[in-house]
Amino acid sequence: MSNFNPADNIQDLQYFGEFGGVNPSISDSSTYTFLSAKTMFDTFEGNAEGCYLYSRHSSPSNLYLDRALAAMEGTETANVAASGMGAITPTLLQLCGNGDHIVSSRTIYGGTYAFLKNLAPRFGVKTAFVDITKLDVVEAAITPETKVLYCETVSNPLLEVADLAGLSKIARKHNLKLVVDNTFSPLSVTPVQFGADIVIHSLTKYINGSSDTVGGVVCASQEFINDLKNVNSGASMLLGPTMDSMRSASVMKNLRTLHLRMKQHSFNAQYLAEKFEGLGLKTVYPGLKSHPSHELYKGMINPEYGFGGMMTIDAGSLEKANALMELMQERNLGYLAVSLGFYKTLFSAPGSSTSSEIPMKEQKEMGLTDGLIRFSIGLDNDIKRTFEMMHQCMKDVSVL
Repeated sequence: MSNFNPADNIQDLQYFGEFGGVNPSISDSSTYTFLSAKTMFDTFEGNAEGCYLYSRHSSPSNLYLDRALAAMEGTETANVAASGMGAITPTLLQLCGNGDHIVSSRTIYGGTYAFLKNLAPRFGVKTAFVDITKLDVVEAAITPETKVLYCETVSNPLLEVADLAGLSKIARKHNLKLVVDNTFSPLSVTPVQFGADIVIHSLTKYINGSSDTVGGVVCASQEFINDLKNVNSGASMLLGPTMDSMRSASVMKNLRTLHLRMKQHSFNAQYLAEKFEGLGLKTVYPGLKSHPSHELYKGMINPEYGFGGMMTIDAGSLEKANALMELMQERNLGYLAVSLGFYKTLFSAPGSSTSSEIPMKEQKEMGLTDGLIRFSIGLDNDIKRTFEMMHQCMKDVSVL
């Protein structure tokens, strides 16, 4: 690992508002004026630096956030979008066309799975879903038509860890692009350091952190982002998943505290995971030595940000899982809700929610059981108290 610290890169960015404000001014305009027709033409052709044409293409507020997120991930530049899927789908459509092929992790966000399984084939793009933890299986799935290796650093919801360095070697060998969704592990892992070509986030989650904004970002080379935004052939430009300037400004403010939040999310999750495992619950958390990829992930993370805030337990059945989640919500321990990265703990049964797009047979094959509860652990100040309250809930609904 190098001395690259993503939080320092964010901290070192300073923007001034047009009146000297410590926050950059929000560009609350959909279109921009020009002093000359020639400048408008040059801007449309992408040849007028610092000039803006129309907010679907770019806006000052979005470019501020682009720059900050590129600094965080160590890429040349970035492009924010109106949602995580608004970042993922244009990226894959930009890289692949009719007759092309993708090799993807089988345990990915349900929306991404549904896009690759159900919608992308309508454009002639096929996908092989594989166990991303087995590099020989990944390489065996590659065909002459394969263009992309796609994975999540830590998979949703089973928390499988991708060997990014190993996948990068395979991608280089076969001239593929390695696209990594890093939503579960901002700051903790910097995928470009392990050879990722493109890094995607759902900004909705940890990076924004307050569950009031939907957003996404693609962090990549200047060349690829230019391709995405090309007015004639760019998937982001032509599909139009533009982030609103107000939302960009909101995410930018929350990004400043991401390093503090990730440390607390990770600290609390590590504490609870160890306690839950000690109770005999089947607990999956990359920070536990029992996790099959613990040592791999330990060598990938920036240690000060820990192993992240995501964990799962198996309550034994969907009935018990639902009863436990409803009781924890009733006792103010968090919310029975999808998504993650909120200041309060969020919990859901992914088989019937965020991963419901995956057919039941395939869920069982990958180990996604009925009783699985996915936790996004919050920023609780007294995590010992939280554990004691959760422990009582587990006893009250006979999970233990």
